[in-house]
Amino acid sequence: MNSLFQSDPIVFNLPDAEIIYFPAFLSKEEADSLFLKLLEHIPWQQDEITVYGKKHLQPRLTALYGNEGKPYSYSNIKMQPHNWTLTLQKIKCLVESVTETNFTTVLLNYYRDGNDGNGWHADNEKELGINPVIASLSLGAERNFQLKHNTDSTQKKNITLENGSLLLMKGTTQHFWKHQVPKTAKIIGSRINLTFRVIQ
Repeated sequence: MNSLFQSDPIVFNLPDAEIIYFPAFLSKEEADSLFLKLLEHIPWQQDEITVYGKKHLQPRLTALYGNEGKPYSYSNIKMQPHNWTLTLQKIKCLVESVTETNFTTVLLNYYRDGNDGNGWHADNEKELGINPVIASLSLGAERNFQLKHNTDSTQKKNITLENGSLLLMKGTTQHFWKHQVPKTAKIIGSRINLTFRVIQ
């Protein structure tokens, strides 16, 4: 598995944020092969979340892998990690070589179609520490990734996350910005993304 860098990385000029996008981090062939392997072999789960006091099934499937059994909590969900697989370890090493960060954990999300999404949030859980580094690898169907500044309503950004692309968020991004993968009425295929994190 090789990072080919068929396109130069894009550094977004956004206030209070450090966001870099690698459009062709993996080749289409590598990304397609990896998508099918993860789809088949990952033990996907669908957790319940509580919104305004009502329980709902999360509109996507997830799985957590990581070091030393360190759990990860978000939206009142506490996930226990599976042990790293060889495939995930290879991806982790590739991502680490570009981001210069040693990740402890990866949260995988499986968006089955346009009805699945991820609402506005920041990856600012206390176990991620101050100024967390988040690296997100996208496989499968393209999805719109939206960002908005917490206090400046004029600051917004839409990024189309392509098959085989890598998005890196670091610095103060999670303190000042929220992001989402909105649902869409368009007929689209499924997508898997792997979000690498460091659990303190």
